[in-house]
Amino acid sequence: MGYKILLPQEIMKEGRDYLESRGYELVDGSGKEEADIIRDIADMDGIIVRLSQMSREVFEAAPKLKVVARHGAGYDTVDLDAAKDHGVMVCNAPIANSMSVAELAVFYMLYCSRNFKKVQKHFIDDYYYAKLRLPKVELDGKTLGLIGVGNIGSRVAKKALHGFNMNVIAYDPYKTQEEVPEGVELTDDFDRIFKESDFVSLHCPANQETTGFVGKEQLELMKPTAYFINTARGKIVVEEELYEIMKAERIAGAALDVMQSEPVDPENPLLHMDNVVVAPHIGAATKEATDRASLHCAMSIHEVLSGEKPTWPVPEMKEAVLN
Repeated sequence: MGYKILLPQEIMKEGRDYLESRGYELVDGSGKEEADIIRDIADMDGIIVRLSQMSREVFEAAPKLKVVARHGAGYDTVDLDAAKDHGVMVCNAPIANSMSVAELAVFYMLYCSRNFKKVQKHFIDDYYYAKLRLPKVELDGKTLGLIGVGNIGSRVAKKALHGFNMNVIAYDPYKTQEEVPEGVELTDDFDRIFKESDFVSLHCPANQETTGFVGKEQLELMKPTAYFINTARGKIVVEEELYEIMKAERIAGAALDVMQSEPVDPENPLLHMDNVVVAPHIGAATKEATDRASLHCAMSIHEVLSGEKPTWPVPEMKEAVLN
């Protein structure tokens, strides 16, 4: 077949075996930074990207490139306009990590509800303060507000409804009531999610429409007993305004799996707050999700280079697929 596929970072065995068994040559890159990819990509027909940025400069250095497969659901690291200008199809793995991220969102709800960061901090020095005086609540009967009810948000909704007897309301302008899980109340009132929910959880992509659309104005609508959870993308939240909300203890707590700067800036004050839990974007970092993402990316590479309609083009590329 003769097609070369660049791997700036390793992929899992399932994806590697899928491509190699079909005659593709897999080229391990010299690094994941932009300069590394520009150096490696000139003779490549496809690329599977995990953390790497696919800038316009990368596409300009890749005259043979036909397909980019993004190893995960998000694709904000890919310059889609540049991809279109160079006739390159961009695919992602939108369902590969859905279960893992949904489980993590529920974990953060539980972690926050039991005030676990403060419990861990205090229980050795003051056992009974941590045990009895730090406030803790159940999930049962509480209201969960979802921003986005796609693959991940729908799974979170089902777990909340059937596992914890929660009430679930959701905002998603791209869904109808018939398209969301039974038991979820879809609302077109964005502010209502923040006003009524005991837990607000973000599950939408980062794009021009959503970047910075949660900030002080929305967070100030939340109950003082409520919790804010973001397992989506850091760009969605105005981080400086979230910090001010948490500093003033305006809401009970926040859990952030994603930040505006990744790897995280060690000077970011959110990292050092007792009422904020931060993790290094581990939503999709399970073995199962990583295996599925590698396989799905490999399948997308093969579909595009075989002239087939790709199963998982990013939404902005669907028109190109139809044409």
